[in-house]
Amino acid sequence: MVFQQQLNFHTQPRSTMNITSEIQSIVAQSRIRIGTCHVFVQHTSASLMLCENADPDVRRDLETYMQHIVPDGDAMFLHQDEGPDDMSAHIRTILTNPELTMPVRDSQCDLGVWQGIYLWEHRMQQYKRKLIVTVLGE
Repeated sequence: MVFQQQLNFHTQPRSTMNITSEIQSIVAQSRIRIGTCHVFVQHTSASLMLCENADPDVRRDLETYMQHIVPDGDAMFLHQDEGPDDMSAHIRTILTNPELTMPVRDSQCDLGVWQGIYLWEHRMQQYKRKLIVTVLGE
């Protein structure tokens, strides 16, 4: 059995958004008891991550680290059509992940105690982001 649904989110600049409950809701709606859940962000400047969900400093530290390794407006970047964060946002997405696959058990993503699903906005503006959630199984 396959179940698929699109989600839309309005992100904040350079932020992470906990989308665990929205994903879990779709998995529950699918009524698939055992299988996999695949989540895909349809953009080249935002990504997904499975991350610690208890201490927000973890996500702040990830953003600090990312700013360190991929600075905005670096002179080596030719592609800056949409501003100094354009190419750096694309690189961040490539270094992180535009998709996640998680196990499904009892009609929910079988996450660890401290795991949450996050949408990570890499641009310095708000954006409307689309995600496709596909649940496969029985």
